[in-house]
Amino acid sequence: MDVASTGPVATEMLKRLSSAFPAAKIELIDDSEKHLGHGGYNPDGESHFTLLIESADFAGKSRVERQRRVHAALGELVGNRVHALSIKAKAPGE
Repeated sequence: MDVASTGPVATEMLKRLSSAFPAAKIELIDDSEKHLGHGGYNPDGESHFTLLIESADFAGKSRVERQRRVHAALGELVGNRVHALSIKAKAPGE
């Protein structure tokens, strides 16, 4: 797991993702400062993220199914505390 962001929201996101996808390679990047002045920007940060996740759990799943699994793992964080999440989910070898 590559922790590019370690604030409380990122920490909770990583905890939930690691629990849902135990053997996954995970990189979570806080892009919030790139969105200064845009809708959903939170001056406290941790409002916009990019997630790169590789898991065998994604093998044979469509892009939409993969994103649904990630959203299910993150629960209420997305849409409440996290305004935007770019997800790049793949299976090993893709």
